[in-house]
Formats: sequence, C-alpha cells, structure tokens
Amino acid sequence: MKPTVSRTFTTTASPEAVYDYLADFTNAEEWDPGTVSCERVSGDGGVGTVYRNVSSFLGRTTEITYTTVEAERPTRIHLTGHNEQFDGHDVMGVRASGTGSEVTYTAEFAFKGAARFAVPVVAAYLPVLAKKTVDELRTHLDRLA
Repeated sequence: MKPTVSRTFTTTASPEAVYDYLADFTNAEEWDPGTVSCERVSGDGGVGTVYRNVSSFLGRTTEITYTTVEAERPTRIHLTGHNEQFDGHDVMGVRASGTGSEVTYTAEFAFKGAARFAVPVVAAYLPVLAKKTVDELRTHLDRLA
C-alpha cells in the first residue's frame, strides 16, 4: 500500500508565477509544514536538479534527496524523493483558471524496511497534513499575484 494524497485548489497567481515558485523546491521551506530545510545541491531548477530536504514527520526528522524528473513550464512539475526508508513522488499540475490558476498537488509515499510498518499511521495523518499544506501553499501563491 502506498499512501497517496491529492488536493486541487485555486490561487490568484498566474500559471507562470505558480510554476516558477513550485519549480524552485527550496520554497518548500515556506509552504510545506514538514520541511525543516531544503537546499539545491545541483542543477538549475529544471530536470535533473537535486535538492537536499530535511523533513520532520510524526516526530521523526529525516533527510530526503529530491530530484526533478519532469518540468513542463507552466503546467507540470514532478519530483521524486528517496532515502533508505522512503520513496516518494510529488506531482504538481498547474492550469489557468479565471484570472489565476488551479493547482493539483499529488503526493505518493512508499516505505521500505521497518518504516513500512508506519503506513497505517501515515495514511491516517495525510488528510491533516494535506489541509495544512494547501492552506500554506495557497497563502504563499496568492502573495505572488
């Protein structure tokens, strides 16, 4: 079982502004409640860019290496995250909506080793985390308008 959460919301920011903000994954420090720090290790923000993300989740802090695997300005960003106990996919879709944008954010989590026993707890917590994430993300994106 791979816990997955997907949320769609609107923002007053243009698709280009949303894409540029989300494509720079270091901005996760602002909008992702679980991100403690995020730094670009290599790349220019496009495909192949690597980030070192330190996350706190359910009381545990862990380092995850994220890589941009798709970057289609201004409509799609796909990052994969990996460490010894975790594989994840973050996919962000952006499309014009009125004078702003509609954003769909999907996150999929897979756990390895002993961490796989946490799946039921993670799945139960994801709706709470998703709400916090969308609230923060919308706030920061609306400021770009």
